[in-house]
Amino acid sequence: MSKQTGYADVNGLRMYYEIHGSGGTPLLLLHGGLFNIDLQFGALLPGLSEKRQVIATDFQAHGYTNDIDRPLGTVALASDVVGLLRHLDVPQVDLFGFSVGGAVALYLTIKHPELVRKAVISSVSFHPDGDRPENAAVGEMKVEMIAGTPMEAEYLAKSPHPDLEHLQTLLDKLGGYDRGTAGWSDDDIRGIAAPTLLTFGDCDAVKLDHVVRFLQLRGGDVNGDFTGVPTSQLAIFPGTTHFNGLTRTNLVQDTVTTFLDVD
Repeated sequence: MSKQTGYADVNGLRMYYEIHGSGGTPLLLLHGGLFNIDLQFGALLPGLSEKRQVIATDFQAHGYTNDIDRPLGTVALASDVVGLLRHLDVPQVDLFGFSVGGAVALYLTIKHPELVRKAVISSVSFHPDGDRPENAAVGEMKVEMIAGTPMEAEYLAKSPHPDLEHLQTLLDKLGGYDRGTAGWSDDDIRGIAAPTLLTFGDCDAVKLDHVVRFLQLRGGDVNGDFTGVPTSQLAIFPGTTHFNGLTRTNLVQDTVTTFLDVD
């Protein structure tokens, strides 16, 4: 499968991107914190790009994209994505975002509806009330805790500033990600124009009652045999944590492509 790579100069970043495949509405992949294109989507890319163009990008301080003197937060990362799409002259995409990438995807569906045809929003709450209390541990992460992991190895192999001091800076920025923000209101979620597929692990970082509320606000939780299947849907992956949320490759690929392929 052919792959194009490049950099877009956006908001002070040299933002790395890849383009795989061709055809249809482009699918934009947005990874989670401490991950990158390969770590999050590498196993999924061949199947996702088999019948459509797929654009993938590394966020600020992740993968091949440099860091800048700016906190990590949803608004800033979403601005980077908008700039990337303008750079590529892509007027509309489908979105597939996980965790931090899911937060960015959700922001774009609400604030830039003209850019989004459909959105797959994975493993992220729409309001802090939906986060599990254990998630606070992310704010205390040190480089020693991820020593020997694929995240450390990928950072040191790909980062424009491949040293443990910069990696600790990234961990600190992720620890403060969107801290103190209010989240979205119920009306914000109800008002999303694009069909959404919500995916979570059954032992994820988001509470399951919040997941159900998310679906209900999107018009789900109905008897589809009588009312029809809503355009917004939910998938819960079994035996799945936040960290390994997309590792059931065949299950995730079938779930996502089936949703995207329905007119």
